[in-house]
Amino acid sequence: MKQHRVLIGDCIESMRTLPDQSVSTCVTSPPYYGLRDYGMAGQIGLEQTPPEFIARLVEVFREVRRVLRNDGTMWVNMGDTYASGGRGGGGSYMAERGDGAWAGKGSATGWRSAPAGLKHKDLMGIPWRLAFALQDDGWYLRQDIIWSKPNPMPESTRDRCTKSHEYVFLLSKSPRYYYDQDAIKEPVALSSITRMAQDIDQQCGSDRVPGRSNGPMKAVRSKRDSFKRDESKRGQPIPGQSLGTHRPGREESDWPLDTRNKRSVWNVPTQGFKGAHFATFPPDLIRPCILAGAPLGGVVLDPFGGAGTTAVVAMQEGRKSILCELNPEYAAMAERRIAAAWLDGAAQMDVFRDTVQHPAA
Repeated sequence: MKQHRVLIGDCIESMRTLPDQSVSTCVTSPPYYGLRDYGMAGQIGLEQTPPEFIARLVEVFREVRRVLRNDGTMWVNMGDTYASGGRGGGGSYMAERGDGAWAGKGSATGWRSAPAGLKHKDLMGIPWRLAFALQDDGWYLRQDIIWSKPNPMPESTRDRCTKSHEYVFLLSKSPRYYYDQDAIKEPVALSSITRMAQDIDQQCGSDRVPGRSNGPMKAVRSKRDSFKRDESKRGQPIPGQSLGTHRPGREESDWPLDTRNKRSVWNVPTQGFKGAHFATFPPDLIRPCILAGAPLGGVVLDPFGGAGTTAVVAMQEGRKSILCELNPEYAAMAERRIAAAWLDGAAQMDVFRDTVQHPAA
């Protein structure tokens, strides 16, 4: 059980007990801005303005960067918020804040006024505010991943689309980092496998327009090789490269026909957890982050541990974990889930292996 630790208290103070470069990857979902009151002094998410909220998260992730290995990555899930409305404050919080929008509202509503500089009904752009702030603080912003939800929360709005996605940002501490591309490759459709296996001469263009054809498909090469080329305009190195991307001296690429590099839109249903009254990470959203971001035996950190889903998935995939959680009740819940997963046989024996070498991406 020491392979999966839960640290109770402020996440920055908890992480200060960890050694430098002791974590392989960080996978986390911080509290969203203005949406929920967790009833804890010092909690993040109920700041007066978005800049205050972002500044606190930047401080948290600065400590994450210290404990992260130099070849480590961070995967941050963040949802957006509208400039007014919501149920985050709760009656006592709104009364203490003296928010004029609270007048006449029921204790379960928690309506708030728009923060300074924003208008009623504005979408705040919180995920991108955070991403750019982390980039400014020294992180490499490597990718925005779209978490597409096939079962989004219903909305009563009539003047915009129902929100059915959130973001997962991939950030790194260094320009070269551990990333196991093969561990998260996706299956290729059977029709694509058949087409890719054909010789170029056998591949025909579109005939959707009667009497016309685009001719043979030239975009797909017989060996799916796109790097070994003569006289390519990409044969010369660009700033930051020692050699050109396309050059005659490269080895032949041997791409598998049945898998492809994982795409940046992840279709993952939301998943309830009966033990918690707050939103929890779907395990299938966390799994690719852990598989790509940490080797077997590596340590996965979640500074906003919540119900402990990150630790459970890390255990299932043979990684170790460290959770930080401010609320002792949620920390106890996480510990119970970890213990149950361990007893149920979810843990893989290779969790006991020593940390393997991290190849750089």
